[in-house]
This record gives sequence, structure tokens and C-alpha cells, in this order.
Amino acid sequence: MSDRNVRNAGFTPSGITGGSLASSLMSQEARASGGGVPSGGPTSTLQEMGARGTTHSSGYTSSGISGGSRASDTMSKEATAHGGGVPRGGTTSTVQSI
Repeated sequence: MSDRNVRNAGFTPSGITGGSLASSLMSQEARASGGGVPSGGPTSTLQEMGARGTTHSSGYTSSGISGGSRASDTMSKEATAHGGGVPRGGTTSTVQSI
């Protein structure tokens, strides 16, 4: 994943860009969560990366999740919370796809 991809999706240092993939994701996540965007979810994770420009060290790569990385830790926690699998539309799959 690159900082450019995250910013092109609408996650920027100045916030989420209106009308972007990021704003659509934020809206969907807020509706699914009853009105708020949860900490640690796809929107907040990607926005943090977009604001800081830290995607290069996150562990989400074009060849998959890097072992021992932040991405690996997120994937492990998410799989444990969902009985062993990583759900489609969850943090790991959404961030990895971008």
C-alpha cells in the first residue's frame, strides 16, 4: 500500500475528502455502528495513515500482510474476535484492499 493510494481514496492530512471513497466508507461504517465511526475500524485506521503518511511501515503490502507488523496484529485481533476468520468489510480486508 502506498501513501498515494490512501490519499487518492480521500484519507488526507486535512481530513476526509467529501465525495470520495473515504467519505462513502465513513458513511457506511457510521450507519452500521449506529451513528459513529468506531476507533480501530477501517475509517479511523485509514484516516490515521493518511494524516501521518505512515502506510509504508504498516504491513499492508501489495503481496499481502507482513508478518510481525501492525497489519498482522490487527488481522490477528480481528480473526480472534470473529471466531477465527477475518470478515469481509472489516478493518483488515478494507485497508488491505486500498
